[in-house]
Amino acid sequence: MFRFFVERDGIDEENGTITVTGPDVNHIRNVLRMKPGEQVRISNGEDRDYLCRVEEVEEDRVLMGILGLEESTELPAGIVLFQGLPKADKMELIIQKAVELGVREIVPVACARSVVKLDKKKEEAKLRRWNLISESAAKQSKRLIVPRVREVMTLPQAFDFASSFDRNLMPYENAEGMEGTRKELFSVSPGMTVGIFIGPEGGFDEREVDSALERDIRPVTLGKRILRTETAGLYVLSVLGFLLEGRTQEI
Repeated sequence: MFRFFVERDGIDEENGTITVTGPDVNHIRNVLRMKPGEQVRISNGEDRDYLCRVEEVEEDRVLMGILGLEESTELPAGIVLFQGLPKADKMELIIQKAVELGVREIVPVACARSVVKLDKKKEEAKLRRWNLISESAAKQSKRLIVPRVREVMTLPQAFDFASSFDRNLMPYENAEGMEGTRKELFSVSPGMTVGIFIGPEGGFDEREVDSALERDIRPVTLGKRILRTETAGLYVLSVLGFLLEGRTQEI
């Protein structure tokens, strides 16, 4: 079943209708060629997921009738991925898969060993592209929200942004002790906000790790194998998703 995202002002719960406007109208009308009576899911991008029936298909809008509310597909904890800027198009893969795995937000981070340097114009173009990828992955994986890809931050800015989170973890190749990693991951519970800091291809340098320790960001090991930057964050998201999926209480 197809899913679309509609802003709150297009949703009229009192009268049981939802009005779809913008680019999705062309997709519904001319690409999917949907007809009255067909069913779709509509999300408000925050906390509601509606089962709907197509009522009217017009040139500039599609009118939906609300049939009921759907069960949430979101993880019960808010996980934010702070991803050190990788080379080439790796960021696109990371965004797509992180959204599928349930991430709440993604923050690109310029680290000391990041090879990629984005000027303002390139960053704006990248952000548009990255957020379109997030939206597409959210629709495909039936997310209630479209995870936002934020503007590029420096690592100190990212540390400040995460300072109010309940837990912040930094996978680091020189960290030791899987028992400590298990303890950290198993302690994440519904209602928490969790930051995951992933270095670029060259990893974090020692000064960055020292700065993380000063801010109570906890280095953890992911095992004896060295994972690529595009693998490490997805590894952590997969484990946390397994531990959290289906547990009660959402943030």
